[in-house]
Amino acid sequence: MNLLLLNGPNLNLLGKREPSIYGSQSLESIEISLSQRAKEEGVGLECFQSNSEGTLVDYIHQSIGKVDAILINAGAYTHTSIALRDALLSAEIPYVELHLSNTYARETFRQKSLLADRAIGVVSGFGVMSYQLAFQGILDYLRNRSKE
Repeated sequence: MNLLLLNGPNLNLLGKREPSIYGSQSLESIEISLSQRAKEEGVGLECFQSNSEGTLVDYIHQSIGKVDAILINAGAYTHTSIALRDALLSAEIPYVELHLSNTYARETFRQKSLLADRAIGVVSGFGVMSYQLAFQGILDYLRNRSKE
């Protein structure tokens, strides 16, 4: 089983950018922790971050047939990117949307997701634990689906 972790714009600044909202851990440390967990579960995990919408779309396209599911923190593109939504739907790869902060407790423009309605699930508001929860959720989903 292979998973892809996609991180969108400004997430490369985790640990430095607004730590009161996003926490003090770097994206690298989150990826290391999740990669260790994946290894323990016998799952492949590829991590990728880009500030560019087109690069994220291309990466999703290149993942078709290579990954079983996607964990995606699209950052601000969650609320604006029809292109990212279309790429996820076209790829027909199950995905979980995740966010460090509770987007529904923030500004109005952050409360609308263009990805959530087609996601397997959405994890939001648990800080860095959102990554672990999303990982566990998609893993359980894939394992249960394979039993059917």
